[in-house]
Amino acid sequence: MGKTLTEKILDAHLVEGELEPGEEIGIEIDQVLTQDTTGTLVWLQFEALGLDEVQSELAAQYCDHQTYQFDFKNTDDHRFLRSAAGTYGAYFSRPGNGICHNVHRENFAAPGKTLLGSDSHTPTPGGIGQFAIGSGGLDVAVAMGGGAYYIEMPEVVEVRLEGELPGWATAKDIILGMLRRLSVKGGVGRVFEYTGPGVETLSAPERMTITNMGTELGATTSLFPTDERTQEYLERVGRGDEFVPLGPDEDADYHDSVTLDLSELEPLIAEPSMPDNVVPVREAAGTEVDQVIIGSCTNGAYEDVLPAAKMLEDRTIDLSTEMIVAPGSKKASEMLAREGWTAELMAAGVNFSESTCGACIGIGHVPGSDSVSVRTFNRNFEGRSGIEEDNVYLCSPEVAAATALTGEITDPRDLDADIEAPGYELPDRYEGAESDIITPDSPIDDGLIKGPNIGDVPLKEPLETQLEGPTLLKMGDNITTDHIIPATQDILMYRSNIPKLSEFTLSRVDDTFADRALASNGGFLLAGENYGQGSSREHAALCPMFLGVEGVLAQSFARIHRANLFNFGLLPLEIDPETYERIDQGDHVEIVDDVAEAVRSGREAFTVRINNDWETTGHLDASARERDILAAGGKLSYVKQQHEGGSAAPADD
Repeated sequence: MGKTLTEKILDAHLVEGELEPGEEIGIEIDQVLTQDTTGTLVWLQFEALGLDEVQSELAAQYCDHQTYQFDFKNTDDHRFLRSAAGTYGAYFSRPGNGICHNVHRENFAAPGKTLLGSDSHTPTPGGIGQFAIGSGGLDVAVAMGGGAYYIEMPEVVEVRLEGELPGWATAKDIILGMLRRLSVKGGVGRVFEYTGPGVETLSAPERMTITNMGTELGATTSLFPTDERTQEYLERVGRGDEFVPLGPDEDADYHDSVTLDLSELEPLIAEPSMPDNVVPVREAAGTEVDQVIIGSCTNGAYEDVLPAAKMLEDRTIDLSTEMIVAPGSKKASEMLAREGWTAELMAAGVNFSESTCGACIGIGHVPGSDSVSVRTFNRNFEGRSGIEEDNVYLCSPEVAAATALTGEITDPRDLDADIEAPGYELPDRYEGAESDIITPDSPIDDGLIKGPNIGDVPLKEPLETQLEGPTLLKMGDNITTDHIIPATQDILMYRSNIPKLSEFTLSRVDDTFADRALASNGGFLLAGENYGQGSSREHAALCPMFLGVEGVLAQSFARIHRANLFNFGLLPLEIDPETYERIDQGDHVEIVDDVAEAVRSGREAFTVRINNDWETTGHLDASARERDILAAGGKLSYVKQQHEGGSAAPADD
């Protein structure tokens, strides 16, 4: 049997293991990226590992979340990140230069390379054939130091695209269609590899919209082959020499296959409050809308904003609706301005934002109470916009523009006949100032600069023989990392100050949690399915650990968060639905076994005693390496122990 494209790239980077689904593999990482909400910990961990300089082919540090710098703590973080990039040898993208995924695809993403990023939407450049994975920051720090990245070999699923998008349907509708079909759990443990004649009808940026939001499927990553459309894009960003022809073998063997007929798609919209709550726009039509935003790493590129600008040319938005455009990169902003589209949008009543993640994580442009916001973003988790009980819809820029014109959710096919589908147009060349990317060899700062809010990375003691404590909190399905550690501006400023940040742990679920966890001196979290979905933020594991949480009992875990639990020494046990129903918040949990020995020896089934009254079984699915990390108290302690023992760490990890 032939190989999939995924297998070809992984095989070229394989340093350990076999490419068999479910088997742990170690791969070499060519490029790493991190951003300002996760980057401070990455560099603090890099420092703690005792490393002198970046060993990966390329490392890039972006400042894209906290660009408004509401507090000196935000600004100090950026100064620290700039000094770390200069000290250790990474590219540094200044605040306001754009969202990491947009800037990275413009400047560095390359077919056939591997990319590891401390942001869950790192898979974006899969649209140009880069094997890109989101992970926790500690994994990025180790990879940046030359160590392998370990992951369970995912199943490779073929998504065969047939036909061609009609009129008002867009790439956003392709991925919304996938979410409607497969759900936010449909990609767990999988790579989605796009094939078929429909691929060649999509430009590289359209493909990257799909791979970006493939994260919402729970996928490890998503990947397109390369072709003339890929080469065309690379030439337009000035990197045509980096094109490499890549594709699966004709007889490639896939674990599963999904067929999507593009010609049957219509404008879709995700209703509140989950990205897979997808319906045709016409089913939601007529809902009054207070706010419309075009932007984010999914739909914030020049070619995403341009269709909306064409639709709004010589028109004005509804008087009761506010509309904001937040381009994904400063280069996109500059291009729109030079071509006159910024003026056209402003004349229509649109406000412009700095190039930032901002509103996507609840920083700026927070919706009003009892209002509806329509956005071209990738997530609409409840409360993520910055206000609890929000009503956020996700759609394409074309649907967003149509909605802004009418003041209610509108299928653009139902607009006045004189508004035609604008199509999808790439610029002849992506041109703009390059001064906001500081190269590794630039003489910027001498040594690390740490403000008073930047602390050390806390370490956990090695795993104990006995683990017991109360069930501190019982939660339902699909608890996100936004629930565990919110990213709103009042909280985000403490990302470098773990003792303070931990005070907000799970506050969106129970605002008494942090105090109760500290007072209990240990305990467990209980959750339903898909615990920890969403952002890659490792703080969602680190802060519970800091508060004394020993482990998590859940029906299933999201991939990145599960890895982060190991990285910070928290025991992740899977339980069945009946056990979940029987355990109540406050119940006493005891892991009966000699936990440290059981973990090291490879035991999978652990006896869990509840209230000294009844027993059940929790399952630990972990590789030998993950077990060693857990027993050591987390990955940082593990790698340091390896180094002190004379191993070639972090290369052994």
